[in-house]
Amino acid sequence: MSTDTVAIQEPLDAARSHNIARLIVATSIGNALEFYDLVVYGYFASTLSRLFFPTHDRTVSLLLTLGTFALSYLARPVGALVLGSYSDRHGRKASLTLSIGLMTLGTGLVAVMPPYATIGIAAPILIFLSRLLQGFSAGGEFGSSTAFLVEHAPARSGFMSSWQFSSQGASTLLASLFGALLTGLLTPPQLEGWGWRIPFLFGMLIGPIGLYIRRRMDETPEFARAEKLASPVRAVLATQKELVLVSIGSLVLTTTANYMLLYMPTYATHQLKLSPSSGFIATLVAGFIVMALVPVVGHLSDKLGRIRIMLPVGVLFLVTVYPAFMLMNAYPSLPMLLGCVIWVALLKATYFAPIPALMADLFPVETRTTGMAFAYNIGTTIFGGFTPVVVAALIAFTHNNLAPGLYLMIAAVISLFTLMWARRRLHVR
Repeated sequence: MSTDTVAIQEPLDAARSHNIARLIVATSIGNALEFYDLVVYGYFASTLSRLFFPTHDRTVSLLLTLGTFALSYLARPVGALVLGSYSDRHGRKASLTLSIGLMTLGTGLVAVMPPYATIGIAAPILIFLSRLLQGFSAGGEFGSSTAFLVEHAPARSGFMSSWQFSSQGASTLLASLFGALLTGLLTPPQLEGWGWRIPFLFGMLIGPIGLYIRRRMDETPEFARAEKLASPVRAVLATQKELVLVSIGSLVLTTTANYMLLYMPTYATHQLKLSPSSGFIATLVAGFIVMALVPVVGHLSDKLGRIRIMLPVGVLFLVTVYPAFMLMNAYPSLPMLLGCVIWVALLKATYFAPIPALMADLFPVETRTTGMAFAYNIGTTIFGGFTPVVVAALIAFTHNNLAPGLYLMIAAVISLFTLMWARRRLHVR
């Protein structure tokens, strides 16, 4: 290669790298906001239960709070179909801009909501409605942003799309930092009086930044060339049901693990009798692991294959998650909690990373956003959003603190069966 050619190529490579970095930031910031809000709500479930769902029984109050968290997920499949179809007909950029605007509005409503003591029954009703709005907007976020990243760099789809989940790790890290600082520095009356609003107000401020960045993005070349279907929803439900089921099944393990980690501060306080800050410290470390490890594994999945990474990690998760819960309960302490959470986070991050690219590979461009969004949100609604309330209910009814371990083992079996099905039937590597 001549000196002149090298001189030309270097600025081109720098410009391409800058453009990829800009695309990653633009798409990840919305996904980060979506997950940040979910994590914050789950982390402060105990505080919110006393403020918005007060009863004479603290367990009932907690179940009502987590139930509202779970029911808000019912809006996600609706949002997936509406916003996913909108993305496949009008563009990834249009859908991404709309979803982050709606998410910011929902987060802002929670941040300024008066408690039950001030406005009575209107408080839990308005919290529920704001959660429905957030669920609807989140329904279209994953599909549109994953398609946007993959279609801008198809040869590096594993690496590009993995930033979706890396941003979730960053959200967990940030939310855990807020949780650890607020529970460590504020008294319970201060936390219930005004402290819990701080992380929600911060989330509300992220939204306008993401909205500004997304409005300056370019549409993907693949979408510009693709045929536009009159009804992407009809095409997915009529001809791509197997692809939807495979996508849902592959998610089960990772989404239950994800939301079990979200529930961990509550579990540490109620079941392990540790300080509130202990659970937040553990999830803070978990968030850092996910944030740092997922892009590395995403890059490897472009070279080795998605299922070749996910299958052995899923088996390892299956055989070790229950012993991890046994150890936490046998030796309840911060070091033991940290050790078990770190192990689960390492496995989850490694299994997690290839999933967006796996799903994007399954669906054609014409229905990619609709298919991914619908499958992802059905999976996260059934096996993710309901995980905290299911786990809390299992513990309450069985009086067995190890119930979450059994629940996660069942999830692992479902995902492992799905991956073997995809490898045999769809020839996914």
